[in-house]
Amino acid sequence: MTDDWKKTVHRNKLLGMWAAEKLGITGQDAEDYSDTLAVGTLDPERSDVLSKIRKDFDAAGVVQSDEQILRVMNELMLQAGNLMPRARGDALDALTVLLARKLAEMSRHSANNKSLPRRRPKIERDVKDRVDE
Repeated sequence: MTDDWKKTVHRNKLLGMWAAEKLGITGQDAEDYSDTLAVGTLDPERSDVLSKIRKDFDAAGVVQSDEQILRVMNELMLQAGNLMPRARGDALDALTVLLARKLAEMSRHSANNKSLPRRRPKIERDVKDRVDE
């Protein structure tokens, strides 16, 4: 099994625990649910965890958008990668993690600020004011 595949399996295990909590599943049932998602990664016919979670959330009346679920999936992929033992820890690995975190942060920021109007930079306002005079 490659490291990427291991990370995906681990991410799906974490994702299953997150989804189980949203669904009100606890204890051994939550473990079983997350194990099913993690093992589903190994079977190409059952590997679409987003669709599985979407179907389960819709059936249970859990309100989460696909974007919210994908954001959690991305965050948990980072967490799964950070929890795995690393054979090397060079600058490229650190840069990859930093970039992934920055992208996740930008995604959260843009999702939270969709309704805010964009302001023109001060320089553009000053130039427009001078032209209007």
